[in-house]
Amino acid sequence: MPDPRRSIARFHTPVLRTSVAQIVTSIGGYLAVCAAMYAAADVSYWIVVALMPVAAGFLVRTFIIQHDCGHGAFFTSRRTNQAVGIVCSLVTLAPYLSWRRQHAGHHREWNNLDRRNSGADIYSFCLTVDEYRSLSPWRRRWYRFTRNPIIANLILPPLVFLVLYRLPFDMPAGWRRERLAVYSTNLGLVALFGTAGMIFGFDRVLEIQLPVMVLASIVGVWLFTVQHRSDSIVWAREAEWNTLAASLEGSTYLRLPRLLQWFTGNIGLHHIHHLNSRIPNYRLQQAHDAIGDSCNIPVMTLFRAFNAMFYVLWDERRGRLVTFQEAAPLLSGS
Repeated sequence: MPDPRRSIARFHTPVLRTSVAQIVTSIGGYLAVCAAMYAAADVSYWIVVALMPVAAGFLVRTFIIQHDCGHGAFFTSRRTNQAVGIVCSLVTLAPYLSWRRQHAGHHREWNNLDRRNSGADIYSFCLTVDEYRSLSPWRRRWYRFTRNPIIANLILPPLVFLVLYRLPFDMPAGWRRERLAVYSTNLGLVALFGTAGMIFGFDRVLEIQLPVMVLASIVGVWLFTVQHRSDSIVWAREAEWNTLAASLEGSTYLRLPRLLQWFTGNIGLHHIHHLNSRIPNYRLQQAHDAIGDSCNIPVMTLFRAFNAMFYVLWDERRGRLVTFQEAAPLLSGS
């Protein structure tokens, strides 16, 4: 099989007019929907509630732009990528410089069984069945608690974006620029939301922006996470791990309806993103079409994506991720 990375290399050049148009439709769309919510709040809060998923969709799309900027994929200019990424961070609440550096760790070691403990890969980290079996009862309960879909997919994402991203607690002391970026982002957010609060009222800002941010964070983290969790993806030890196999077998193609694919910035084409992270999101579909059916890519439907949340242990004997229920026979004798 020819190396698919050669087939898609031509798509990593960003198209300026498309990038600019995506900024207008994403950040502009988000601001327009927010303006509509503030205008509708005095008429009926139910109108505001109805618009919240739309605003959250534009917010997710804005995060994808920030994500592309972090990979140097959205513009040819490094400075422009950084400037736009920082602007996006004032909308997404994720400090650009620190998020970019932490996310780079994910691309160095995703689905590598021997490099999981760096703390960089929050999207797909899991224990093996044998590792889980060796834990103390209390640590087993903690692992099950944190991998519970309600905790991992509904409670933790808003906590990460609203609270943890405000603090550089997990950054090495040498990350001076990244730590400073956390504080400067916080100052920008204070100025932004402080101004909005003085104009619209702080209670109004809270009742509109908070639910949108919570919803967007849940959707965004879920999208990035489930595409590294299914019974068809592969983890490997360092000796067998390589970027080509990890891209095609360690991440999935999440096939979404066209409208959801648009709002999520084609992130469902995750296998292509890992094959070449310099491809801007709006060219991922072209790259996928270029390699066609020449690669055996795990395809995930929306229904299977919800089931993927339950795959939390790697069974080295069977060579696949399993649920706690599937692992129970192996654990019963321990």
